[in-house]
Amino acid sequence: MTALSRLVTKTDTEMEEETLLLFLLMRRRRSRRSKVRRTWVRSWLQRRTGKGVYGNLLQEIRLEDPESFRQYHRLDRESFERVLETVGPSIRKVDTSMRTSISPGERLAITLRFLATGETFRSLAFQFRIGERTVSNIVDETCQALYSTMKEQYMRVPTTTEEWMEIAMEFNERWNYPCCIGAIDGKHIAIQQPENSGSEYFNYKHFFSVVLLALVNANYKFIYVDVGAAGRAGDAGIFANSALKKALSENSLNLPPAEEIDGISPSKINYHIVGDDAFPLSLKLMKPYPHRNLDQPKQIFNYRLSRARRVVENAFGILSNRFRVFLTTINLRPDKVQHVILAACCLHNYMVENNKIAYISICDSEDTNHTLTAGLWRKDHPLTGQQPTTDRNPKVDAKLQRQLLTEYFNSDCGAVPWQNDIFSK
Repeated sequence: MTALSRLVTKTDTEMEEETLLLFLLMRRRRSRRSKVRRTWVRSWLQRRTGKGVYGNLLQEIRLEDPESFRQYHRLDRESFERVLETVGPSIRKVDTSMRTSISPGERLAITLRFLATGETFRSLAFQFRIGERTVSNIVDETCQALYSTMKEQYMRVPTTTEEWMEIAMEFNERWNYPCCIGAIDGKHIAIQQPENSGSEYFNYKHFFSVVLLALVNANYKFIYVDVGAAGRAGDAGIFANSALKKALSENSLNLPPAEEIDGISPSKINYHIVGDDAFPLSLKLMKPYPHRNLDQPKQIFNYRLSRARRVVENAFGILSNRFRVFLTTINLRPDKVQHVILAACCLHNYMVENNKIAYISICDSEDTNHTLTAGLWRKDHPLTGQQPTTDRNPKVDAKLQRQLLTEYFNSDCGAVPWQNDIFSK
């Protein structure tokens, strides 16, 4: 064997030894690393119990300062406890050997704080000492649970003739408008542009949104909502494709039969919804006359209709003022925004039913002379205007019904004492 071949052989052997040594060193290092205990969460988050907002501040103001508790959650202490009793079983998680679950009370507090302020999940994560992703999951799960557990009691669509007649009676007593079963309108909820959505969610007011279409009774409660339509859709189009429109067309809502009204008998008026110019005129949906060259009787009709229709504007205004997430641009996927809206609508109805005077105190009001004073909610954010409907040829019978109502509002039987004074102003 030559000297050159011995050198090559020696070099190969040395390389094999070095490779083996390197492998053993790497294996030893990996073994040492695996013995180092790893934590699944940051250490400061592990000290959440007793130090986060829920375990410290909220428990203090719950006992010592009920008004601050209400301002923080937008629910008073008693309402918070009742809602927690309702939704708690649906959001309760099981403790494990590795960790203690987040309590239903804390989950509800996080969700209500998000609805009350629209704070980012990162901000809430620091306040409650909970991971940002966990906060996101909690808000979505709790909103879904709020809607599923509260909708049957607090946001159920009337199904009997007696229920519809009760709503119509309240409209007549409170707003002097007969045969009205609700006021309808749409509200754009601002969102971040969804991925790969193009201009689908871009509305004519030049921001991205989903639409909340709502039917409201005389006491500012939502009795029907259609949530999630893309912002580019108009109110008339959303209504045309809604379950409400289908039910009205198929007469499946058990509405009362058309009724004679003193002053315009023997003609009968159908029970109907009131809306603005965005909606098509029909026997079951009355809207104002176009605002051009109107005589006094038609202007009085428009005033009387708008007075009844104002309840839906105020319902939206109260909802946004109390749950101020709707005054922000919500950075969630459209499906999760739907969960937020539905949960807030249920909570709104709950508060109207259980704490009405304090909750709706910011709505429009009338003095003894029926002069309108704008509610405080109107200072928060202007209402999003609506596009007028493209339906220029309403049916003859719908026009006749509007004319009959015009005659009624200008008759001795249907006129209210102050309407001419309002008109003269």
